[in-house]
Amino acid sequence: MKVDVLVAEIGSTTTVVNAFHNINSDNPIFLAQGQAPTSVLDGDVRIGLQGAIDDLCSRNHLDTLEYEEMLATSSAAGGLKMTVHGLVYDMTARAAKEAALGAGAIIHDVTAGKLRRTDLARIKEINPNLILIAGGVDYGERDTAIYNAELIRSLGLKTPVIYGGNIENQEEMKLIFDKDSGVTLYIVENVYPKIDDLNVEPARRVIQQAFEEHIIHAPGMEHVRDMVNGPIIPTPGAVMEATKLLYECIGDLIVLDVGGATTDLHSVTDASDEIARILISPEPKAKRTVEGDLGVFVNMRNIVNVIGKERLAEELAPMDLDHVMETYKAIPKTEEEKRFVERLTLEAVLKAVERHAGKIRYVYGPSGRSTLAEGKDLTQVKYIVGTGGALTRLPHRVEIMKEITKQNANGLLLSPGEHAKILVDNNYIMASLGVLSKKHKQTAIQLMEKSLDYKLV
Repeated sequence: MKVDVLVAEIGSTTTVVNAFHNINSDNPIFLAQGQAPTSVLDGDVRIGLQGAIDDLCSRNHLDTLEYEEMLATSSAAGGLKMTVHGLVYDMTARAAKEAALGAGAIIHDVTAGKLRRTDLARIKEINPNLILIAGGVDYGERDTAIYNAELIRSLGLKTPVIYGGNIENQEEMKLIFDKDSGVTLYIVENVYPKIDDLNVEPARRVIQQAFEEHIIHAPGMEHVRDMVNGPIIPTPGAVMEATKLLYECIGDLIVLDVGGATTDLHSVTDASDEIARILISPEPKAKRTVEGDLGVFVNMRNIVNVIGKERLAEELAPMDLDHVMETYKAIPKTEEEKRFVERLTLEAVLKAVERHAGKIRYVYGPSGRSTLAEGKDLTQVKYIVGTGGALTRLPHRVEIMKEITKQNANGLLLSPGEHAKILVDNNYIMASLGVLSKKHKQTAIQLMEKSLDYKLV
């Protein structure tokens, strides 16, 4: 059989392949899905890719499967590891961090101000895939970014560097990271060009471009281009692309992805006029947060501790909680395991939303109490979307997400209310559609509509 497009999601443990057909018609079709263990650590990503294709064929009784085009997302080998270095933490460093997170990076270190020896040792130990240097508004402070760039060059890492700081430093950066440095330099618009002005989208685009150009040289990924002939972007970045595409169709939304190790939350929404007037610092329209302690398998015990083991045992009685925790293996199979994982997923969802949402603050001064807001305003959100294994497969996934609409205490900037529409990525293909939208935008929208079972305007 021949199909138009295969999209591979190369994960840290599993490679999934989704097949799409009739992509240039008014009725594109999601045909089937296959999966196999990821083989990057075996030294050749093609083994896992072919295994996933073979699994797809086996499930659908196909002898062979040919494809015109293969695209990919990847979080294998630790995903896109980045370090970020700015001038002031609440300004340029935070802007650079937002750019990296939105592109799908896993940020291992953020520094503000001049790098110290301990910072340099940490960068060397992390050995990131990309380094982002920022600092200084345009035509403002220059010296810190130059100082940091020279120290980073002295490490001799050969790691690609993206510079997104003061525009006046661009020529200096070209001199520091010249041909003799062996470092590929990408120069982008300043992520914080003036006070209270975030400009993260240009950096996000270049981060994904740099990832694609350099991932093919990573151990185990050297032969990926033998099979993948289209774009390759970080998996979380692909989910963000799908989220932004959905925003174009239906407006303000959040997308939740509860996984075995982490919980990701993507939001695309502007602050209300009321909140915008009292925000103490700007927020990106498209924001991603990663909760590294909220996972329903790898970090299962951490969520149990957050809930409280005694309380959880009471809630799930007469379940033998200790037995379920010992025997549960990544994908819940028994009714007891499903109940257990649903409770963990609920806690992960509520905690992730609480951390993502901004808050109202009260400040007291000579003229009395002032009301301020900090963080991301989610009060305009109209849609809550679930993707990932837990929120697309658990029996009570919709009820879990509905609990978000009831969380408005403690001054949180969150009020979707009972009117918020809950949508589920039933085919579990949002990441695939994010990368597919890079070349086939309208097709991605049509396939998203089918997966969500919801008419997109």
